[in-house]
Amino acid sequence: MRIVFMATPAFAVPVLHALVDAGHTLVATYSQPPRRAGRGKALTPSPVAAAAEALGVPVLTPRTLRDAEAQAAFAAHEADVAVVFAYGLILPQPVLDAPRLGCLNIHGSLLPRWRGAAPVQRAILAGDAETGVGIMQMEAGLDTGPVRLEARTPIAGKTAGDLFEELSATGARLLLEVLADPAAHPPVPQPDEGVTYAAKVDKAETRLDFTTTAEQAERQVRAFAPAPGAWFETAGERIRILAAQVVEEAGMPGEVIDDRLTIACGTGALRPLRVQRAGRGAMTPAELLRGFAIPPGTRL
Repeated sequence: MRIVFMATPAFAVPVLHALVDAGHTLVATYSQPPRRAGRGKALTPSPVAAAAEALGVPVLTPRTLRDAEAQAAFAAHEADVAVVFAYGLILPQPVLDAPRLGCLNIHGSLLPRWRGAAPVQRAILAGDAETGVGIMQMEAGLDTGPVRLEARTPIAGKTAGDLFEELSATGARLLLEVLADPAAHPPVPQPDEGVTYAAKVDKAETRLDFTTTAEQAERQVRAFAPAPGAWFETAGERIRILAAQVVEEAGMPGEVIDDRLTIACGTGALRPLRVQRAGRGAMTPAELLRGFAIPPGTRL
């Protein structure tokens, strides 16, 4: 098929490669415009844009698809289908209608639960037992379209990074099944019950709240790992917690209660397993404490 691929982050790159390896013709890749990154703040293409360029696929990075010129350029690709995966721009109706088979979205949740921008993080934060990925036929509403194929997976202590990797691989497999025989996977409307919305992650949410239960704080750690990372502040410095476990110990919420950097919460305590200082690599709490003192009794 002639395909337009529309995606931005690194976890979408395997889907790009899967489409190429399956023999489909990628007529264009749409991605978010380059962003300034690194110490030199040089303009850097998105991971998907960089991967597409390496494959020789034309890359377009419009800031909007709402104007007539951008819509005409999209229609000119004469695509059979557009595949969308964490692209970052809303697709107006003329874009949705342009490909012969419409637009398919790889969505990382069990729709209609967690429609919206951050379904993986919201599922972890809510303590959901399972999540999944579906191939959704896109329409104008926010993730309201019918689903052609879906797969489930337990969350069971996984981080957002773990789930992004898993759901990307599964999503690529489901997508290829749908593209191989669209008629065998007709769109099934979503149920009216169970709708929830996955709002975009706000930076303020990544600060650890030790007044909650230790279980909820540990969910914060997993929901924001590996990036942007859940964090606390001490001595004017932010320390990210990349992995942690819940332990049955007690103290004042936010108090460091031992020499292993165990932190008391509203109920129970959070024991970090991997931490990171700004500008440093990941390390164990013991490695951190050798060069950055956080003695028992410190309130975070």
